Amino acid sequence: MLLLPLLAAFAGLTPAGAVESVRVPPDAQAIDLTHWVENYSNQGDRIQVSTAPGPDGIVRRIEVHAREAGAHPSWIVFALTNDTDEQMERLIVAPHFRLVGSGVIWPDLGAERIAEITASQGIPPEKEDSPDADVFRLTLDPGATVTYVAELKSPKLPQLYLWEPEAYKDKTTGLTLYKGIVIGIAGLLALFLTIVFVVKGAVIFPAAAALAWAVLAYVSIDFGFWAKIFGTETNADRIWRAGAETVLSATLVVFLFAYLNLSRWHVRASHVAGVWLLFLLALVGLAVYDPPVAAGVARISLATVAAVGFILVVYLATHGVERAVMLIPTWLLLVVWVCAAAFTINGSIANDLASPALLGGLVLLVMLIGFTIMQSAFAAGGVAHGAISDVERKALALTGANDIIYDWDVVNDRIYVSPDIEDQLGLKRGELEGPASSWLSLLHPLERDRYRACLDTVLEQRRGRVSQDFRLHASDGHYFWFRLRARPVVGPDGDVVRLVGTLTDVTEQKNAFERLLHDAVHDNLTGLPNREIFFDRLDLALIHAETAPHQRPSVLCVDIDRFGKIVETVGVSAGDSILLTVARRLGRLLQPRDTLARISGDMFAIILASEAATEQIVNLADRIRRTVSAPVTFANREIPLSVSVGIALFDPQWHPKREDMLKDAEIAMRYAKRDGGGRIEVFRPSMRSQGSNRQALEGELRRALERDEIKLFFQPIVRLDDRTVAGFDALLRWQHPRLGRVEPSDFLPLAEESGLIVDLGLFAMQRASRELAAWQKALDVNPPIFANVNISSRRMLRHDLLSDVKNVLTRTAVAPGSLKLELSEALVMENPEYAAQMLGRLRELGAGLALADFGSGYSSLAYLQRFPFDMIKIDRGFARHDSLTSRAAMLRSVVTLAHDFGMEAIAEGAETESDVIEFSQIGCEYAVGFAFGHPLSAADARKLVGAAAEPAV
Repeated sequence: MLLLPLLAAFAGLTPAGAVESVRVPPDAQAIDLTHWVENYSNQGDRIQVSTAPGPDGIVRRIEVHAREAGAHPSWIVFALTNDTDEQMERLIVAPHFRLVGSGVIWPDLGAERIAEITASQGIPPEKEDSPDADVFRLTLDPGATVTYVAELKSPKLPQLYLWEPEAYKDKTTGLTLYKGIVIGIAGLLALFLTIVFVVKGAVIFPAAAALAWAVLAYVSIDFGFWAKIFGTETNADRIWRAGAETVLSATLVVFLFAYLNLSRWHVRASHVAGVWLLFLLALVGLAVYDPPVAAGVARISLATVAAVGFILVVYLATHGVERAVMLIPTWLLLVVWVCAAAFTINGSIANDLASPALLGGLVLLVMLIGFTIMQSAFAAGGVAHGAISDVERKALALTGANDIIYDWDVVNDRIYVSPDIEDQLGLKRGELEGPASSWLSLLHPLERDRYRACLDTVLEQRRGRVSQDFRLHASDGHYFWFRLRARPVVGPDGDVVRLVGTLTDVTEQKNAFERLLHDAVHDNLTGLPNREIFFDRLDLALIHAETAPHQRPSVLCVDIDRFGKIVETVGVSAGDSILLTVARRLGRLLQPRDTLARISGDMFAIILASEAATEQIVNLADRIRRTVSAPVTFANREIPLSVSVGIALFDPQWHPKREDMLKDAEIAMRYAKRDGGGRIEVFRPSMRSQGSNRQALEGELRRALERDEIKLFFQPIVRLDDRTVAGFDALLRWQHPRLGRVEPSDFLPLAEESGLIVDLGLFAMQRASRELAAWQKALDVNPPIFANVNISSRRMLRHDLLSDVKNVLTRTAVAPGSLKLELSEALVMENPEYAAQMLGRLRELGAGLALADFGSGYSSLAYLQRFPFDMIKIDRGFARHDSLTSRAAMLRSVVTLAHDFGMEAIAEGAETESDVIEFSQIGCEYAVGFAFGHPLSAADARKLVGAAAEPAV
């Protein structure tokens, strides 16, 4: 045992002693590990650790290397013991920022804490995505004692907790709800004070509104809402947090100065306030370079403002200043809040709920300040009196609002309503006037009892307000929604004598709401249930299967084979007609107990509850295959169809969750497509492992845009006459966090099949146009620099391509024709008439057009002359031709043809200097290839063209 320390010393390592293990009780929701960890620094890029003794009492040593060689990170070591006979899942949580114990001088404003955790044995910890904490999932085997070595990103680790996953989820969910409520109240308060400032115009209101907006910004940053909106990183949050604390202190000074009107008391007060504000504004600039120093000074300034302000308020209140008297309770609460914040920052209050409670208290303080200034501004005749009476004003307001008067004379049991409602319902004048019970025949049957109970409650309670929605029957059979808002009028004896209010037609609102509800759970094209309703009904079917063994629901996944190619051939309208036809055919084959849903573009899913025997299910699937595969006639054209069907039979062992059952049906369906489609496959467990890789990659591709994993690179296009950069080809690259760079040939076909190519294409257009606008603004050259963005076949056939291009060009204001949409020759020639119309409209919007892969297909020169392309990209196959003589002749012919049609030529595949010279000699204007460099990132492309400024978002 003495040999290991000697070897460690010889290798330049500092061995760490054995760490004390922490027992993890199975019922413990959270364990504070902050004081159980051992900290090590100046260990170099390696550390040797003696593990905690295991059940056998043996102490082992492990060596952990830093992620970067030569680095000198800080380390922490802790050990956990699972003395139960069950495996445990736990979460290690290290929050990025904690107000508790953050300090006043050079405060800790948050940072990423843990870079990596290494376990001495068992399953390695897995890092989970979390915007405000470093979260690692640990697995503790039964009876095991595991020592963990964590490499820290920052020397400070304010807190380290071990959470039970569900408890941590409940905690974060509760805090998220609380944060949303607080941010919502703060936002409404800031908006309200801003509106009051616009209406009122007094100087006190903009000061209060600025304070409210500062508090909203501070709360949003502290709660992590700011980062979700602007996509900031943890290090950037330190700058925002320091700036927000500084602005909060400054707006508090402005509010106190404006509310107490200190300028009228002494001119020096204005000077002091001005100097203080200038100092705080300078502090905002300091926050960019040194956030801890700025935040520390801002916190001291905030405490000083609270203390000095309280002394000033008390002094002015004792001298008869009414505003100061009204501000005393609020400012006293502010002083209490500052004291509580000080105790929290210094660590005297260590509860994790202290920080959210303080932020909620800060919002309530601003609310009290708003009430105080409203009372001060509108008290004692603060609102100007008009020349009309209050009754006349209310009558004019009702007339302007176009509401219907509702008046129920309770004593005489007679209702009066405005004639407008009778005209709307097609009733005779006075038909709605009479006893309250006469309305029951016109009300919807489902709302009669509620209407009667509402009126009875008002009579019994003799107070309150009425707010009810109900439907009235019109003479033509339709129902109109109305909202009744009324309040009772009580007579001298305490009984209700009248019920007076207004009726408002809310039919459009109700219809819109019902449409939203329907569209939320139904497919817009077919009217079938969508994925949400499908999963809801599958949940019910699985629950029933647990209680009723004879019920064994199955899931069938039906997908139209080669639907994308069909749509490309016959058009989008025909594709919609095919989907409607397939939906009707499937619906006729199912029983009322079954559920048919459309869950994606050409994929339908069926919950089969009417059949339980495997043979019957397969026979039904075969009927579905044969029925749906009948040809569809569209515009006197017969379109052949075939479908692939995947079946997932009910199995409690394999299908504990609804997603698993649908996933298995999809896997079986994909197996049915492997040999050309038109087949039926029943899911087998062995299929899951074979089909999971592609399915997982597709799922990760769906989230890649949200996770900012998709990047846009730029391949330089060089002008051959002077060798300057004329433009760029925009290329998509996927930087997968686990797999590294995924080649476009691997994920673009997958995106084309799944329909994600539409979102990727829009992403490429938006990013390329932003960069292009920045280049053009910085360079100001003529002709302007351009960028080529490829358009896929799915994108070309979508009607919203025109609106997307228009929106992109409008937002970025790039030079006309400089954002060039690149379409392949094969795509254009598949449907030349439709392509000619679309290209013409795109050209009218201001987009440039480039024909890619020219020469790789079979073009019609008659059609090519009709297309309004700006340039032709000569396929790299010409450049790689074996015969130099024939290659030069073909290239020269293509270039001449392009020039005759008024187009410029770009040669692809320029990989050597000889290629570049040859392309220049035959008349090509541009060339692109590795001879001019590999694709560049956006930042490198800006440097290449000399446009160092970041593009505007």
